[in-house]
Amino acid sequence: MAESVRRLLGKPGAVDLRPYTKLLPAIEAEEEGLRELGDAELKEKAIQLGYAELPYSPADLVDLCAVGREAARRTLGERPFDVQLLGVMALLDGHVTEMATGEGKTLAGALAAAGFALRGKRVHVLSVNDYLARRDADWMRPLYGMLGVTVGWINEDSDTEERKSAYGRDVTYAAVSELGFDVLRDRMVTDADDRVVPEPHVAIIDEADSVLVDEARVPLVLAGAAESVPADIEMADVVRDLKPRLHYEVDGEGRNVQLTDAGIDAVEKALGGVDLYAEDDSSLLPQVNLALHAQVLLQRDVHYVVRDGEVRIINESRGRIALLQRWPDGLQAAVEAKEKVAISETGEILDSITVQALVMRYPTLAGMTGTAMSVAEQLREFYELEVAVVPSNKPNIREDHGTRLYATREEKEDALIARAEEVHKSGRPILIGTQDVAESELLADRLREAGLECVVLNAKNDADEASIIAEAGTYGAVTVSTQMAGRGTDIRLGGSDMSDRDRVVEAGGLFVMGFGRYPSSRLDGQLRGRAGRQGDPGDSIFFVSMDDDLLVEHASETTGYTTTALGEITDEAWLAVVDHAQRVSEGRLLEVHRNTWRYNKLIDVQREVVLEHRELVLTGDQGDRHVKLDRKERHEELVEELDAERVAAAARLITLYHLDRGWTDHNAFLSELREGIHLRYLGRRDPLDEFNREAVPVFKGFLDQARARAAESFAELEVVDGELDVSSVGVKRPSMTWTYMVHDHPFSSALETLVGRLKGDRGSSNGG
Repeated sequence: MAESVRRLLGKPGAVDLRPYTKLLPAIEAEEEGLRELGDAELKEKAIQLGYAELPYSPADLVDLCAVGREAARRTLGERPFDVQLLGVMALLDGHVTEMATGEGKTLAGALAAAGFALRGKRVHVLSVNDYLARRDADWMRPLYGMLGVTVGWINEDSDTEERKSAYGRDVTYAAVSELGFDVLRDRMVTDADDRVVPEPHVAIIDEADSVLVDEARVPLVLAGAAESVPADIEMADVVRDLKPRLHYEVDGEGRNVQLTDAGIDAVEKALGGVDLYAEDDSSLLPQVNLALHAQVLLQRDVHYVVRDGEVRIINESRGRIALLQRWPDGLQAAVEAKEKVAISETGEILDSITVQALVMRYPTLAGMTGTAMSVAEQLREFYELEVAVVPSNKPNIREDHGTRLYATREEKEDALIARAEEVHKSGRPILIGTQDVAESELLADRLREAGLECVVLNAKNDADEASIIAEAGTYGAVTVSTQMAGRGTDIRLGGSDMSDRDRVVEAGGLFVMGFGRYPSSRLDGQLRGRAGRQGDPGDSIFFVSMDDDLLVEHASETTGYTTTALGEITDEAWLAVVDHAQRVSEGRLLEVHRNTWRYNKLIDVQREVVLEHRELVLTGDQGDRHVKLDRKERHEELVEELDAERVAAAARLITLYHLDRGWTDHNAFLSELREGIHLRYLGRRDPLDEFNREAVPVFKGFLDQARARAAESFAELEVVDGELDVSSVGVKRPSMTWTYMVHDHPFSSALETLVGRLKGDRGSSNGG
């Protein structure tokens, strides 16, 4: 759809770039004069931009972009293209800019961040991992310095003082997960000076579609040490011996598994003649279901890898290790028992926040990515963000070939290998994108058997990703990689030093091959976009088979086709089935996002009520005032015996403890409620409505109950050696806390059904 028509219809992606484009001649006109200035004079000119308020006027935008362009030229050796400046201006107006791979998003984001910072706004540039946060902060540091802006970064190894220092800078780079964990920890402090994250102003999000859509529903969790129940190694051994179709059945989508009658008998016998459905032991069936799910549905080198004696989840959208991610509700321990590795410590959830709720804290939100248009509707629906499509600096001459469809995975594999052999003869570098670790290693073996040496990039060696990707454009190189989204390093033709660029260009540039289409067209686009960078030549093609997960799970029909002698399906109608299956997959992912958003909306409202009250206690005298009213005589006694300041401090600690303890318990209640709420489908009731109907009344007395408990504790407070001993009334903090991420699929999901207390439907552990 033409841009003008999109604007007329009010469609997402219709941000008008013409007002920005009109400023480009004026920006260029300032260039010569700025080059004559000394560094100090240029910095002073940048600092002068901070004397006005946001938003930038057209004249100020011209000055900012002109000064930023000159500063980048001096410090980085890069003169921003006009299209990069369009991206800067769109970011400053709070849009998500779509800029193709290799078009300079990092520099555009830095100039926009500096623009906000010069106007007195605190800016957080959020990336998808620690590596990119540190790399980009260090890379852009000279530019920021020239503009009079300070910059810092944090990663998972940063200590408290380093975090405070980084957040104290004008611009802070961080992985979105690290920011979230800091916010969670700040919510639990008992001294306001211990907080590290300042009030949010502006967030600029790199790989915005990945963060705001793919990971929006992922909860970041703060857990505290609690009495843990060891994983049942015996249960893992029992289900390991079960046979498919005889003892259990997997549904057509491969999402749910259930014991057959024979399986129930086998498990009960193996466990010494127990009754899985006995009323006096309701824990057995969930344990069996967890072990069965771990054994059957979670595959090593697909969903996780085992590295250094630990089970590590593979991030589905990025194909790399999710360092802080784990499965909830005992499933993590079940997988560890399956793999016979040490069982990680468990505990109770103290608090959590979704990525979506985290970024919505910012009054000003902007982002950048190479594939925003395909999620423009979601960005508008969930964040009220509009997409500005920035044209590439040079025309895209990459040739995107149609999908090649085959009957079986083996035939698809043979076709890809044959095409790779053909392309390799010309010396063109080849990048092959796969869905998971197992596929990448399988293809690598096949390529080597065919005489094609290759480098593999997957979750097992993602620490080396920057160097691997940097050389993927070398003449004759063959690289096999899992998902390329968020890899953050450009593939330059001729290698990282581009020494052989001319020969690679003459050969035809990078050839990208996809071993299957992804669940989202955006992921296809991110892989394709690795070729054709900055007007380079290149090609892309995808190989698909009818037994790919995408078609098995989402195609309405997978039989009735005819093939060539090599197993290829050339009928256009069947090729259209692939596109349809991908649209169905995207629709289901969107529905999960909507459900999660609706579910968490209520929790966020309730949490905000608690946080507002907690702030009054933490930074004011509300705790002391309440206990003084509720336990007047005891309060007067303690003040007379000690000083008022120490009594107020004890009242604060006690009140904070009961607020936090109450929220932890309420959170557990909400989790249990949600765990079984999908069963309301059986009664034709909306589980989300049912969840709200039950969760709202329970919360109504929350603050009153916390206050009453604080008053009771205060009344029993003892003075020990001249000091108030709050531990004597049970006020204590967890001996240790830790953070992690979990997969979260609300309502009618396989996992929720799995861990639910299913007693009424003998033999079933699937939830539809």
